[in-house]
Amino acid sequence: MHSVDYALLNRQLNALLDTRDWLTNSAQTCAFIYHALDDLNWVGVYLQRQPSQLCLGPFQGKPACHPIPFSKGVCGAAARQKATQRVDDVHAIADHIACDADSRSELVVPIVIDGHLWGVLDLDSPQLARFSQEDQAGIEALVATFIRQTDLPRFIH
Repeated sequence: MHSVDYALLNRQLNALLDTRDWLTNSAQTCAFIYHALDDLNWVGVYLQRQPSQLCLGPFQGKPACHPIPFSKGVCGAAARQKATQRVDDVHAIADHIACDADSRSELVVPIVIDGHLWGVLDLDSPQLARFSQEDQAGIEALVATFIRQTDLPRFIH
């Protein structure tokens, strides 16, 4: 289906993130992934700036939903469980939040620092079952690079 050299993408992202600034690096990471992978219609970061709620951060794609409670949707589940969510058909998820009716599959990776949720990286695709186990591992590695290269302020104490 999709053959992506995630090791190469990781090296490229590492080189791209040449500042420690969280806002710049968040924006760069979203833009980089959005243009590096096929069949995506949205890539963005949601930040935990309030208890049990995600707020919209930098993204690529159509305007998005804001805020997202931890109790709703795929992003909320990733935040609540601090675990990656890979969904082949978002319409099969009862509490899916449909920001873009064209989105069919989703991959959400939590951004966790010292056991605390900082936010999530959300990828949406108009293609059913777009994200494989390889994609999940590759995106998780890109998130690890983002975390390593970025000074992430604690929004909630």
